Amino acid sequence: MSRMVHCAKLGRELPALPFKPFDNELGQRLYDQVSMEAWRMWLEHSKMIINEYRLDLTQPQAHDILLQQCEQFFFGEGAALPPDYVAPQAK
Repeated sequence: MSRMVHCAKLGRELPALPFKPFDNELGQRLYDQVSMEAWRMWLEHSKMIINEYRLDLTQPQAHDILLQQCEQFFFGEGAALPPDYVAPQAK
């Protein structure tokens, strides 16, 4: 049986992350308080951040931005969209 957590993002008891995603304090918080379902949501959201901010993931500054956005996504009011973000039009 998988480990369960009360998910900080979704507000209910769900299967937890099976791993610590980062080797730092934030990684431990995510492991302790975030569900796998919410983590999948973050992975999709992080793609948007990488593309909209044109982050170069070989640069340490890009990692700092992603970690900051990740913390906001799970424990803040939600990650802010980039100021020039335009939602895709429905077809």
